[in-house]
Amino acid sequence: MAISSSFSFPQSISLFSNHFNGGHKGGGAKNHLSTSCRFRACSDVPDFLSADWLESRRKRPFGPRLNFSAEEAIQHQLDALKYNDQPRQDYGVEVMYRFAGFDPFERSTYFGPFFDLGQFERFRRIFHHSTYRVLLGHKDRKILSSLWVKEDRFKQRIWIQGSRPDEEEVFQFTMVQRVGGSWDGYWLTESLLHDGDGFSGGVAY
Repeated sequence: MAISSSFSFPQSISLFSNHFNGGHKGGGAKNHLSTSCRFRACSDVPDFLSADWLESRRKRPFGPRLNFSAEEAIQHQLDALKYNDQPRQDYGVEVMYRFAGFDPFERSTYFGPFFDLGQFERFRRIFHHSTYRVLLGHKDRKILSSLWVKEDRFKQRIWIQGSRPDEEEVFQFTMVQRVGGSWDGYWLTESLLHDGDGFSGGVAY
């Protein structure tokens, strides 16, 4: 049995070697085929963008941008409110809603008191309250003071001259830079407060 084993051992190596080489060659052919398929698929992808791609990018809703600083985020929001009804009614308020950093499923102190602002319509109505309507279509504004509370928190007080005679108010923005999540690095509005007791008489929203 020992002699028989000594003669059969090299033969088994030869068989194993043939099997391995055959499998390797087959795998190489398969890999070559899949690679060529991949190259053909890539060649089918057009190397140009559709004619309306740039226009569609321009039409996307305006809102927070990663490259905006805290000051720029405030200025863009105020510009939107100054031209509130362009290109449609209350478009500026829509921009404010996109910059708002509150959780729509929880009551928010965005305007000072706790309000349920999860629905845009409630948010919009407060901007038409006598306290905040001065912002809509305002004529002029001036920065009164700015304060970096922390590296990721910025406050700015702004004087607003409204479109109606003798209409002027002061508001304070608080901007917070998000850390982590899908809004990482973006400056969002934590609150927009009237510099006074704007809701002393209550508000129906």
